Amino acid sequence: MQTVAVIDYGMGNLHSVAKALEHVGAGRVLVTSDAQTIREADRVVFPGVGAIRDCMAEIRRLGFDALVREVSQDRPFLGICVGMQALMEHSEENGGVDCIGLFPGQVRFFGKDMVEAGEHLKVPHMGWNQVFHDGDHPLWHEIPDGGRFYFVHSYYVEAGNPAQVAGHGHYGKRFAAALADGSRFAVQFHPEKSHTHGLQLLQNFIAWDGRR
Repeated sequence: MQTVAVIDYGMGNLHSVAKALEHVGAGRVLVTSDAQTIREADRVVFPGVGAIRDCMAEIRRLGFDALVREVSQDRPFLGICVGMQALMEHSEENGGVDCIGLFPGQVRFFGKDMVEAGEHLKVPHMGWNQVFHDGDHPLWHEIPDGGRFYFVHSYYVEAGNPAQVAGHGHYGKRFAAALADGSRFAVQFHPEKSHTHGLQLLQNFIAWDGRR
């Protein structure tokens, strides 16, 4: 039976992520902050919610920045929400925070006065929105282009390498909703809250061999 480690650094709705993984038959799902347990897992999930300054402070205190770089190289690795943003080089949030730097690019604030087609757009971007595929990827298997997922975020990823954008959304502006590079995949939305399409993505992750 394969093991899936959900990295626990004190910042994330880990229970719902773990339950969703169990629901799709992930095998042995371990919510853990133990570095060795994470190293020994077949697959790794890196969730996150909250302010990036607090997230990165805990990630660095625990040495998880180096651990994430290590374990994401040679097995399927999934970043979720702030877990995706933490993989970027830098975030504008909290006055500017350096992140792990696995993906080139920045995390930007949507802004306070976004207007589109005469309509004021609230920030945070909260609720269901479409995700459009940028090329084929095993994690999009049986998920329609333009399928809807659940988002909650005030900051968005501006990818430094367009070739790494696996999916995009639109909320006042186009933003990277999914990134992919080798065995690493990361999403801005919450698959564990996204019903059918979200569960399908998690099921695809469990079946994925880590190659595009």
